[in-house]
Amino acid sequence: MTTKIPVTIEGNLTGDPEHGASDAGNEYARFTVAVNDRRLNETTGRWEDAGTVYHRVVVFSQQSRHVSESLRKGDSVIVAGDLRFGSYTDKETGQTRETRDIVADTVGASLRYTSVDVARAPKATSPETGASGPVATPASYAGAGVAR
Repeated sequence: MTTKIPVTIEGNLTGDPEHGASDAGNEYARFTVAVNDRRLNETTGRWEDAGTVYHRVVVFSQQSRHVSESLRKGDSVIVAGDLRFGSYTDKETGQTRETRDIVADTVGASLRYTSVDVARAPKATSPETGASGPVATPASYAGAGVAR
């Protein structure tokens, strides 16, 4: 049984994304995002780190390639997707284990503390605008007449 909850997180990658493909050929990228919680200390009036929560993230298809090619350990990212809870039986111990993963719909670099260069790729391939195609001479220039 799984439960899906929509979430958006912002944090830092704890390692380079792992890119691979399932036995069925579906591409994926897995990575972990560390989200630091900061709270205002009422006594000192200063912001303090109040702990870190680690989220495992998986993303599929073409986006998985983009993630693995573009992001590295320490990069600040924003992830939007579904938080999914599940369970499985550990093969070694036979115990039931709980899982918590974010299945990402969107992954992007956070621009809060840095800037990025975006290399845009075409959404679909098409002929170049200046490409030459077949050339035909109009009938009126080819010496052909129209009889009426």
